[in-house]
Formats: sequence, structure tokens, C-alpha cells
Amino acid sequence: MKFGVGLIIITISVIGGYLGVGGKLGVLWQPYEIVIIVGSAIGAFVISNPKHIIFSTGSTLASSIKGEGLKDEDYIELLSLLFTIFREGKAKGVMSLENDIEHPYESALFQKYPRALQRKRSVAFICDYLRLISLGAEDPKELEGLMDEEIHTITKDLSRPVQALNAVGEALPAFGIVAAVLGIIKAMAYVNQATEILGKMIGGALCGTFLGVLLSYSLVMPLASLMATRRDEMVNYYSCIKSGLVAFLHGYPPQIAIEYSRKVLFDEVQPSFDAVEKATSEAIRSAAADAV
Repeated sequence: MKFGVGLIIITISVIGGYLGVGGKLGVLWQPYEIVIIVGSAIGAFVISNPKHIIFSTGSTLASSIKGEGLKDEDYIELLSLLFTIFREGKAKGVMSLENDIEHPYESALFQKYPRALQRKRSVAFICDYLRLISLGAEDPKELEGLMDEEIHTITKDLSRPVQALNAVGEALPAFGIVAAVLGIIKAMAYVNQATEILGKMIGGALCGTFLGVLLSYSLVMPLASLMATRRDEMVNYYSCIKSGLVAFLHGYPPQIAIEYSRKVLFDEVQPSFDAVEKATSEAIRSAAADAV
């Protein structure tokens, strides 16, 4: 929805402004220049990126355009899941979670939080560190350092599609110049024609530069920026998990440990203390009902 609104605003602004000063719309329609610019950009993208990044860029771009980022419910579920894990670990020891850690998708504990289970990499992140804790790695500083390293790796991994698309955006003006130069070369073959004919051909050629710059700064680079925002949200999600696990390792009660998690979330998605307390109270009631 937001993508469509932005596209409409750009189109109305550019085309409306051009028509407002008396420009002729037909001159802007240069399909073969579009083929040169877009085709060259796609070719360069394919050459410069391995197969998995090409597919990753496509899927990340599609989900970003559709607005499939993290929702408020995702953060509430994550905090509720962490609270339940910490509560069980505090009461019965982390070893009691062994079956849940090894088979999270079959675990009754994890299945209570389906939105959290959708993110397989973050589920693996939680389970891997709980497994390390259960095996005796209980030094908070060492585990925090390891988590920081892994989050850094995740950040670099999530940044690769962003960098790939951003590189295309930066190259588009140059491909526009290529199209324009080819158009000028063609126009020079008609230099002995009437000024009106030659002017139309040169104007059409210059559309290549216009299209390259427009596609770069009005479409491709803003989309790369949107993907970067989604990446930052996901990294913040992992930081939330890390803060809770570190607090749990320091021996804090579950309610305080998830407060550490809550406080690192971005302001626009950070649930209120009351909302988290309500969610954790429901988790306690659910656990009590399961125990009966």
C-alpha cells in the first residue's frame, strides 16, 4: 500500500510537472532505451551476485513491498516465549528444556507461540544458546560476546541483498547515459535532416539519462532503503533475544530478564510494560492449565 502511494506521488509529480511546462508526453516513451537501461542493470546484477543472493534479494524485496515486516504481535509473542522459557529454566533447570530445545517445532512450549516459530533462524538462535547453557557454558560475558559475533554475522548476511540492490541503483544513471549516448549516435546519422526531426531524436536520446536517474533515485534506491529498514528490525529482534538470555544468565528473575529484552526494542514497536505483564500473566495461566 505504502509502496503504491509513493509510486503514484512520484508519477504525478514528475509527469505532472513536465506537462505543466508544456512538455509532450510522447517524447518520454522510449521503449528501446528502457530495454537498454533495465536489461543492462539486470545483467550487471546477475554477473555481480551469486545465485543465493539473487534469490534472496528477490524474496526480501517482495516481502518488503508487501509490508511483511515484524508486527507488534511478533514482539509480544517473542517476549512471552522468552518469559516461558526463563520461568521453566528457573524453576526446573535448563536441562528440563532439553526436549524443547532439540525439537522446538514439536514442543508444546514453542507451539504456543506460532508467530515466533515462523522465524526459523531466530528459533535456532534461541535453542542453540539454551543448549550451550545446558552443556555448562554459563559465563555471561563469554556467551554475550559469542552472541554479539553471531548477530554481527546475521547483520552482514541480511545486508547482502540490500547492498546488491543498492549497487544496481547506483549504476542506473550510468546505464541511462549509455542509452543516451547510443541515441545521440543514432541521431548523428540524421544530422542533415530538418531541425525538427533532429531535435526530436536528440530529445528522445536524452530520455535515457532521465530514465536512468529517475529509476535510480525514485525507485531502486528507495526500495534498497526499505529493505535496510526491514534488516534493522530483524537485527533488533535478535538483540532483544540476546539481552534476555544474558539477563537470565546473570540470574535475574524471568520478569526482569524480559524487561531487559523489552528495553532494547525500537520505540515504535516496543510494547508497554503493562502489555508485557498482561501477556506473561496469560502465559503463567496457560502453563498452570497445562499442569492440571
